[in-house]
Amino acid sequence: MRDRPYLLAALLIAAATFFLLTRSQGPAEPSSDADTPISSASLTMDEFGMPVDHLSISEATVQRNETFSDLLNPFNVSYERIVSLARDGRDTFDVRRMKFGQTYRVYTDSSGVGLFMVYERDLTSFVVFDLGEEPSIRIEERDVSVRVREVEGTIDRSLYVTLVDQGIHPTVANRMSEVYAWQIDFSLIQKGDAFRIIFEEEYVGEDLVNVGNILAARFEHRKEDFFAFHYANGTIDEHYDQDGKSLRKAFLIAPVEYKRISSSFSYRRFHPVQKRFKAHLGTDYAADPGTPIMATGDGVVAEARYGQYNGNYVKIRHNGTYTTQYLHMSKIKTGIRAGVAVKQGQIIGFVGSTGLATGPHVCYRFWKEGQQVDHRREKIPSVGPIPGEFAVDFSIERDRWMRKLAGRLAPGADMTFARLLETPEAITSP
Repeated sequence: MRDRPYLLAALLIAAATFFLLTRSQGPAEPSSDADTPISSASLTMDEFGMPVDHLSISEATVQRNETFSDLLNPFNVSYERIVSLARDGRDTFDVRRMKFGQTYRVYTDSSGVGLFMVYERDLTSFVVFDLGEEPSIRIEERDVSVRVREVEGTIDRSLYVTLVDQGIHPTVANRMSEVYAWQIDFSLIQKGDAFRIIFEEEYVGEDLVNVGNILAARFEHRKEDFFAFHYANGTIDEHYDQDGKSLRKAFLIAPVEYKRISSSFSYRRFHPVQKRFKAHLGTDYAADPGTPIMATGDGVVAEARYGQYNGNYVKIRHNGTYTTQYLHMSKIKTGIRAGVAVKQGQIIGFVGSTGLATGPHVCYRFWKEGQQVDHRREKIPSVGPIPGEFAVDFSIERDRWMRKLAGRLAPGADMTFARLLETPEAITSP
């Protein structure tokens, strides 16, 4: 246990209590231990490393609209001290950021005076308030251990359900959708698709507090293998395929989290409003009203306005080759106007049904060299390969992971399993 600044205060309290007790009980009998000082090793510490001998602990949760002062007033802490602590410690932790429902503890002496307060900021850290004569605030980090797990299975309904049924945290499914956002549309994965994922879990003690990186993955979709290998070095933190190409593409597969594709790209479609056949040179993604619409690639806004048939729409020029357009928005996001630079994934508007539309959706249109094309059939370029100076190191890492990913995926049609690889080193050995 590390020595902490408040140990001295605890020792003084213990010594004072011992002195008062011996005074009230009269002269003590001679003892060989009478001159033995109190040591830090004899103190009892709680899970926050706080000394609890001779102290009382009150635990509660922050209630709605409660202030820092409201929390400490019942424990005989002066208002001046509360104000001083909140003001002087603001750079360390702003007490106005205390959240409803979070747990806190107040440690008091025998007279009910608050000496310390601990606020659980999140699962991996807590804030210690020293309420003594020289009040202070500090943030303590819990020890976090990383475990590596492997899970394999076949899809029955969805990746999310398959993982949760196996006891895997659903965040792993979200991480996978982020890794493969440019390769696989997870709303369209099929029964029988298979996967093998090696990923990190972060623990405080035996409590899972976070899902870390997807270290390596293989996803078999429509009989085609999609590999992903995480590589971090200096400013690089990416997922690459087996050839060292970044999995990030110049464009996202879709501009919105959608329920279904209500109308595909077609040169002859019966228009639901105009009641005649005409070309539909875009893809309609049906989604709930107000769902954020994202720019699918970096670029500059060429148009952002209302049109009679398009409704509220945004058009983005990405480079000399590609342009995209997003139609029927309920509204265009504030600040999105012609000439503004946008980044991939940035919100540019919200799903609606303005213009010539029968329901809430975004009509996504895609131009290549001036011609409207079906973006779902295009081979979208990667943002780039692994930098040359890291190519050899990446290939070594990739080969280590490939040994774990190789072989038949989930030979049983409805077989899914998960296992713990106890240490990261366990998966790097040949």
